[in-house]
Amino acid sequence: MKSHSTSAASSSKPRARNNKKAESSTARTVSHIDMSKARKALVLQGGGALGSYQAGVYDALSQHQVHPQWVAGVSIGAINAALIAGNAPEKRVERLDDFWRLVSSAPAQRLPSWLAERATLNQWSASLASVLGIPGLYQPRFSPALVLGGLAPVQSYYDTSPLKTTLERLVDFDRINAQEMRFSVGAVNVRSGNSVYFDNTVHTIGPEHIMASGALPPGFPGVEVDGELFWDGGIVSNTPLQYLLDQQPRNEALVVLQVDLFSARGPLPTTISEVLERQKDITYSSRTRMNTDALAANVNLQQAIADLIEKLPAALRNDPAVAAVQAQLTHQPIDIFHLIYRDKQYERDTKDYEFSRLTMQEHWSAGARDMRQTLRHPEALRSDMQSNGVTTFDLCDPDDIRVKRPFVPA
Repeated sequence: MKSHSTSAASSSKPRARNNKKAESSTARTVSHIDMSKARKALVLQGGGALGSYQAGVYDALSQHQVHPQWVAGVSIGAINAALIAGNAPEKRVERLDDFWRLVSSAPAQRLPSWLAERATLNQWSASLASVLGIPGLYQPRFSPALVLGGLAPVQSYYDTSPLKTTLERLVDFDRINAQEMRFSVGAVNVRSGNSVYFDNTVHTIGPEHIMASGALPPGFPGVEVDGELFWDGGIVSNTPLQYLLDQQPRNEALVVLQVDLFSARGPLPTTISEVLERQKDITYSSRTRMNTDALAANVNLQQAIADLIEKLPAALRNDPAVAAVQAQLTHQPIDIFHLIYRDKQYERDTKDYEFSRLTMQEHWSAGARDMRQTLRHPEALRSDMQSNGVTTFDLCDPDDIRVKRPFVPA
């Protein structure tokens, strides 16, 4: 599953781009911050079988010796996060590869390419995954009670005990709990309906926390943690970006690598399968770019108010109450690099449970490619003068570079 192609150095000269978009908001205070030394956080969205794209992203990061200090995930993103935080740096890509090879190892996931057209092979892979389960992840729940349909006294169609065994084998939970890297995974409390994050700065993390983050009903059963039942965090929010920004100290610079598996933008559907796929994209994208832009705008508005306070007469500016407000509204620079999986040539509404080996390898390669393209751009992890507030980047597609930054006065 590993991507073995040679990656370009991050300092290489970028190709010419004719449609680069740069947007500005109100004026910002300028900070002399080297963002290459800022805290780095990896944010991993849920998306089932699409998650090997995130593994490819981390593979490229590792090749460039970029090591995040914080990893946060939901659902499959939580599993990838555990494989990263729960292993030594030199073992992380290998453990990610072990996991994705395991879940794509069933005979139905390794059908020969000559057997049928690719779209047909993908459909067979997904259909057999529904019937037979996925090695190391889940297996069918063979219960006579299921003949009662919706009245069956069971919580799910599948049993996820194989995932517990897999996590115990591939993840060192002592390493996670030693807090060498901050680790956060999102879930939903079934009783209250509220989003909850299990964070190794607060909780002692075990397999149950990862499994709770990926317990998507009615396929998978809820997972009990400390006497409460939890479901997949993607039910409320499939991207933990808001949690990171809420938790990040305002006086520390931050670089976020946000890796999303569903795109909110897409073509109009023409078939039932495409309708279902489009519905899934919209549901689980968490309104990807819109929400990121909204979060950035909120932080930048706070910074703009802090900048206005700086212009008040000294008598007002030095008032303790005013100074306290200014401190709460001032943010050190935050750079958000957005990577969204968009390669969909053979994919349909089954893409989040289509675990064929060939598809897994394609996802991995796409993630590595997009991360290399991002790091190749000169603005990635830049070390020049920064403006307080949030700058967002989408650098994956060389023909559609998007940079939205605060305005810096001359």
